[in-house]
Amino acid sequence: MSPFSPRRPACVLCLLAAVLLVLSPGLARADDSMAGDAPARPGPRAQLSGALRPADIRRAAARVAAWQYARVQDHDSLDWTYAPLYLGFLSAADLLHEPRYANYVRKVGEHYDWGLGPRVHHADDQAVAQAWLVLYARTPDPAMLKPLRERYDAQLRIPDDPQRPLWWWCDALFMAPPTWAGLAKATHERAYLDYMDRQWWITSALLYDPAEHLYNRDASYLHQHERNGEKLFWSRGNGWVLAGLARVLSLMPADYPQRPRYEQQFRAMAVRLAQLQGKDGLWRPGLLDAAAYPRPETSGSAFIVYALAWGVHHGVLDAAAYRSAINRGWRGLVGEIYADGRLGDIQPISAAPGDYPPGASYVYGVGAFLLAAGEVEAISEAKPR
Repeated sequence: MSPFSPRRPACVLCLLAAVLLVLSPGLARADDSMAGDAPARPGPRAQLSGALRPADIRRAAARVAAWQYARVQDHDSLDWTYAPLYLGFLSAADLLHEPRYANYVRKVGEHYDWGLGPRVHHADDQAVAQAWLVLYARTPDPAMLKPLRERYDAQLRIPDDPQRPLWWWCDALFMAPPTWAGLAKATHERAYLDYMDRQWWITSALLYDPAEHLYNRDASYLHQHERNGEKLFWSRGNGWVLAGLARVLSLMPADYPQRPRYEQQFRAMAVRLAQLQGKDGLWRPGLLDAAAYPRPETSGSAFIVYALAWGVHHGVLDAAAYRSAINRGWRGLVGEIYADGRLGDIQPISAAPGDYPPGASYVYGVGAFLLAAGEVEAISEAKPR
């Protein structure tokens, strides 16, 4: 029996949670003060159409991308908060035919010699490699892979420890697994993918709730509840995971033996998250007690919309079943754009659902929005299908 089997006594899981909190690195943090802000008066909302038409989608994406670019264009960072932004900028460069966004990401990679964050085994400090791998696929240069290969080759030699999961919080499944899958694709070395596969299911066995088809934030949340008595599941954490599944599947060979397990989990989470979508198209911070959270959470919502649209675009999800949810989600996201291009209602860095002002905006949410724009445009109404 797995040490994380739901048939184990609850006290074992509680003990494990306590051990993980002591041994693991600190909770979510950012080392970059430029990651975002939360002004009290962000100004009026933009007057943009949320229709699923290519021109409208690109217009909204252009407004947000330009605003964020103006704030970071002279700033370089390896912080995990920037990993989704770099991916979003690469997507926006293609969607908007604006090379400055991809050039910015390349400039950052070159500035750091394609390096990673300082914590060698921590998923957060591997996340930016996703962008380096996208750029490598466009202009291959072995130097771009060297820092990642050195770190991961050393990590491959460390024995697995199911009692102390490497990826002990659910957001990590977006941060690191796509880098392992991407490196396997770039080098044609399956050992990287097999390692990722083992670690994914160790984390899933601990944090995934097979009854709710949702992920707990970490082991300390296995028995936490909302004020209404329901289990506490964070929309942003589950958005990170669903987006991580999409990115892993986009890099995983079609004939990889374990691929059906990832598709099954992706579909199960998609069904559940679609059921929990708010009337405004967005998801509240706490998924099972929406009434306790008056404001939507844009970063988690954007990751979910991105993943659902990716699933339809790539035939993993049925278009008829999800097009309405994607449509409503995109309209809701566009409604969060301010006149100057600020994307609001992004919860600041935290380890749990919480409150924040409407104007709160952070780079990871903007990146998620730009990723969503690219996939939504790919399945938009005017596109041939």
